[in-house]
Amino acid sequence: MPLPDLAALRQAAETVHAVFPATPQVHWPLLSARAGAEVWVKHENHTPVGAFKVRGGIVHMANLKRDNPGLVGVITATRGNHGQSIALAAAAVGLKATVVVPHGNSVEKNAAMRALGAELVEHGHDFQAAYEHAVASATGRGLHMVRSFQDDLVAGVGTYALELFAAVADIDTVYVPIGLGSGICGTIAARDALGLATKVVGVVAAGAPAYALSFKAGRAVSTNSADTMADGMACRVPVDEAVAIIAKGADRVVTVDDGEIAAAMRHYFTDTHNVAEGAGAAPLAALLQERQRMAGKRVALILSGGNVDRAVYAPILAAPTLAEATP
Repeated sequence: MPLPDLAALRQAAETVHAVFPATPQVHWPLLSARAGAEVWVKHENHTPVGAFKVRGGIVHMANLKRDNPGLVGVITATRGNHGQSIALAAAAVGLKATVVVPHGNSVEKNAAMRALGAELVEHGHDFQAAYEHAVASATGRGLHMVRSFQDDLVAGVGTYALELFAAVADIDTVYVPIGLGSGICGTIAARDALGLATKVVGVVAAGAPAYALSFKAGRAVSTNSADTMADGMACRVPVDEAVAIIAKGADRVVTVDDGEIAAAMRHYFTDTHNVAEGAGAAPLAALLQERQRMAGKRVALILSGGNVDRAVYAPILAAPTLAEATP
């Protein structure tokens, strides 16, 4: 899949900004002191659905409705943020959205998708099982299947990187969480389109290492499970196109465990008073793991979302260690 060029990214940005303005990128002194680097955070937790995915949904639904005027509905699979994106964007163009989630999915993300007008279907034990059910259902119900990784989704989410690079010059490295790959591929696309030297670093969870294994192998490597509290990163079957883009355009992929992710969620709250879900906090966890390597450099972190259930977040906040109390 070819990456979107600068014209495509700018066109996508016009579509996105017709719905909501650019999100902020903030230099946080306490985070910088903690990491020993100049840290800028791209706040995708400040979008209308609390996560970056809405950008891709807006662009894809606008294109889909334009090219298929007779279409009445779409179906997709998600752990939450992609589903909220599609539900909001589909409603905006007059389409009905059906969203398939695995059993045991986030209660609050499920409630948000229903509130946005989606029909919610629970199926399977993880994202892959939900995805396969959505694909099978699409044909039988005459619905358009919206996959979580495709070209206009990448162009849409790549607009956050376009905003970031326009606002902050000379970023040495940007850390991006990897779920199915649209975010990091969009970041690579924006970096390349602008001709920048910024290194793009992917971040995966130790319990869902498919993209780290794939990056090392240079081809898609699936795993038998994706066991992590960071549901936005719980992927066990990578997308071939995404793997090819990441293998060519990323500097490295860093693996962080759930303990490091939970600590980063606490740091975001104490240092910035922002809520970060697991995937959103993972880039900070990776930076802190690489603190010595990144000392003194200008670094950006993609806080991809803040949609974490209260029942999950409360015990994480309540369990800091003494070593985490101050930067």
